Amino acid sequence: MTLQQSRQTRGPASGPKAEVGGGTQPLGPRQGEDRQQSSAHHRSRERFSRALGWFSLSLGLPAVATPRELARLTGVPDDQQNRTVLRVVGVRELGVGFGILTQPRSAAWLWGRVAGDAMDLALLGLALRSKHAQQSRVTAATAAVVGVTALDLVRAVQLSRGLGRPSGRVREDRGMHVLKTITVNRSPEEVYGFWHDFRNLPRFMDHLEDVQVIGERRSHWKAKAPAGRTVEWDAEIVEDRPGELIAWRSLEGADVRNSGSVRFTPAPGRRGTEVRVELHYSPPGGVVGATIAGLFGEEPDQQVNGDLRRFKQVMETGEVVQSDATTHGRPHPAQPPKDGVIAQ
Repeated sequence: MTLQQSRQTRGPASGPKAEVGGGTQPLGPRQGEDRQQSSAHHRSRERFSRALGWFSLSLGLPAVATPRELARLTGVPDDQQNRTVLRVVGVRELGVGFGILTQPRSAAWLWGRVAGDAMDLALLGLALRSKHAQQSRVTAATAAVVGVTALDLVRAVQLSRGLGRPSGRVREDRGMHVLKTITVNRSPEEVYGFWHDFRNLPRFMDHLEDVQVIGERRSHWKAKAPAGRTVEWDAEIVEDRPGELIAWRSLEGADVRNSGSVRFTPAPGRRGTEVRVELHYSPPGGVVGATIAGLFGEEPDQQVNGDLRRFKQVMETGEVVQSDATTHGRPHPAQPPKDGVIAQ
């Protein structure tokens, strides 16, 4: 079941509404305020997860690249065995860090950090017994790890209890979730009509090679994947409200299991249409595949950012404006100064 607050309504019932399944129910002022506060709280906790992910990367990189310097900094004896252990720890931190950044609402990655913290404390305990260790530095490092372990444990417990996720939203921990919004200076009917003709999608979706309509509600998709691969799947429309919503899901046998929706809402101040895309996606190769794809700019979150900017350009100017490839490494849409994509 999806529970989302609409940004704007029209008519006598002008208060905010919640969409539950396929219908809408009015929300009172206090409910709308509580929903906004809850959303802000969830975003704050997600930033907490991402901060721990970046912390893992900041630990992993020096452990892999410069284990000798890290050994000296922590007071651990600088020998070949300890340098090897530090490299292994560094690889673990990099993997967990990328996992948290790509799936900040997944408890599994935070519990991975907690398990890694326990291993680090055990290794530091062994180092304290060594005659060649610098006891004061090892003690300080141990205290720091204890503090970080407490933070990791708090966040892991929050996610395990569902305290870090928006209520009512369908989520698969083994997959990925993307939610983006952009404002397009066209009417909802015009924007909906262009998107609903799926043959238009490859014009602004850089990873799509082809979409073939094979029925009233079914279509066949072919897309680019990391490492030069291609993936294909059949999809069906599960909900279609002209000028408002298109929702879909992939069918059995898909190379990439996915589902999602795109909503078209009148923007405040008659500034066009807010286009809100929500995507649930199971990447080829699972989490490892998503992590590697993210390094090469092919992770779904990055894809949707670029796709929506290109969509805005096509709708407003009739074409995609390419930026300087020498600056960005490959052609991608110039970012508009206003009404940019909003991550949520």
